Amino acid sequence: MTNIYTPRQQRILLITSLIIIAGFIIAGLRQYATAFLGAAILFVVLRPWFHSLTRKRKWNVTFVTVLLMIFALIVIIMPFAVLSVLLVDRIQEYARDPSQILDLVNQLEKATGFKITSQQNIKQMISQGASFASRQFPSILGSTLDFIVILGLLFFALYFMFKEEKTFIKGLRRYLPFQQNTLDELGESLKNNVNANVIGQALVSLVQAVLTGVTLWIFGTPDPAFWGMIAFFMAFIPVLGTPLVWGPAALIKFSQGETGEGLGILLVGVIVIINIDNLLRIMLAKRMGDVHPLITLAGIVLGVPIFGILGLVMGPLLLSYFIVLMQVFERQNRQQLVEVATDEAQLKKRVAVKESKSDD
Repeated sequence: MTNIYTPRQQRILLITSLIIIAGFIIAGLRQYATAFLGAAILFVVLRPWFHSLTRKRKWNVTFVTVLLMIFALIVIIMPFAVLSVLLVDRIQEYARDPSQILDLVNQLEKATGFKITSQQNIKQMISQGASFASRQFPSILGSTLDFIVILGLLFFALYFMFKEEKTFIKGLRRYLPFQQNTLDELGESLKNNVNANVIGQALVSLVQAVLTGVTLWIFGTPDPAFWGMIAFFMAFIPVLGTPLVWGPAALIKFSQGETGEGLGILLVGVIVIINIDNLLRIMLAKRMGDVHPLITLAGIVLGVPIFGILGLVMGPLLLSYFIVLMQVFERQNRQQLVEVATDEAQLKKRVAVKESKSDD
């Protein structure tokens, strides 16, 4: 029986069907997107170790995959999840009883001589901050079942990424609509972003958080462990970072008449913490990939509202991919213009040759 559609119509309908089905799949899995994104990030982070153990040392692939999954759970996922739970729990505690934050604001106003805002606005900001933090951090904060499902999907995807690594990479190269050199550029950009914004930035943030917490503890600032946790997450923000934590702490010390403690916090912050930050970034940029601070800052602002805490990586990655694709588009356009100019020159040459022959 003859089909009523032409080959062109069949192709258009096939593409349309693929897009519609993909849309349903994405819509159905959207609440678990963090699992697949997290698996992709861990795949990039752990892949060099996987190659080292399976190719150089000839270890069993399944054994190495399980070993790396256990390592990721114990060393990366659980500490970060626990830290997130403790942080959000403390923020919610401040939201329920904002008197301590209000006291800090009053002391800052005395130290600077400026009226920051009304107490009602501060209470509202604290409440909104607690709500925002609860939405952005792992789902264990809201539902243990959701967290278990996300964790299970993450490790399920990660297991098959490693177990079927060659098939997985070959499938990406086959079905992504890019040329080989473009895929290489996108892969390099992914590696640089993950290395810089996961491994490198996490190390920098951890060092700065410890230094900030210890500094505040030495100079008698209340609750230094909490402010150290705040410093860990603030350190992901380029330029501003930890000064948003130890700077106000120093001003509060000045407002309380404790000039020595306030001066000590400022000196340690400016001389030690900031310089350690700059030194570590320079050292890590050479080994783990260098991402421009503007891309990181804009990417965080873009990514966190969309992807939650994974937006710290996915936001800069999206901007980097946009820049790479724009460069590819520009290069291909330039190459096409050169080819067109070459064709036109050859055509003119052939026409000139024909005219000269006809004259003869």
